[in-house]
Amino acid sequence: MKFSPTEVDGVLLVEIEPHEDERGAFARLQCPDEFAAAGAAFEPAQTSLSRNPKAGTLRGLHYQPGPFGERKLVRAVRGRMFDVAVDLRPASPTYLKWTGAELSADNAKALFIPEGVAHGFLTLEADTDVLYQISPKFSPGHEAGVRWDDGAFDIRWPTAPALISQRDATYPDWRG
Repeated sequence: MKFSPTEVDGVLLVEIEPHEDERGAFARLQCPDEFAAAGAAFEPAQTSLSRNPKAGTLRGLHYQPGPFGERKLVRAVRGRMFDVAVDLRPASPTYLKWTGAELSADNAKALFIPEGVAHGFLTLEADTDVLYQISPKFSPGHEAGVRWDDGAFDIRWPTAPALISQRDATYPDWRG
């Protein structure tokens, strides 16, 4: 795997390095040793799938505050999405900064999101399925969020959402 830093401290763009032959390709998607070597200790405890039948579906921006903070590895396994991470860690050098990347089944890229960083995505085409690997496992009742269009972050989404949940649309302004 190839790990590239982003504009947000600790958020990594993860690319596969497929081994190809006449049968097709084989690639490693997650390996605790390779993540540790990249400075991102990550051993998933849970794997989840988000199915999104409509283009323009926005989910997020979600996070779990400590001590229930999560690390996530997110990738599109079908379709295409614009994936976003926002740094909510006051002590971070990139506090309130965001990064975004297009993830698709075709480019096979993933985004690693550390604890204290909110995550969301906007589907860029219909029938986009998003695979989440999470550590530690999700802790119900401890979820939190920030609004996708909060001026504190000034995220440049590729388009306005066509579908968003009431909860995600009405998170309060970030107050840090």
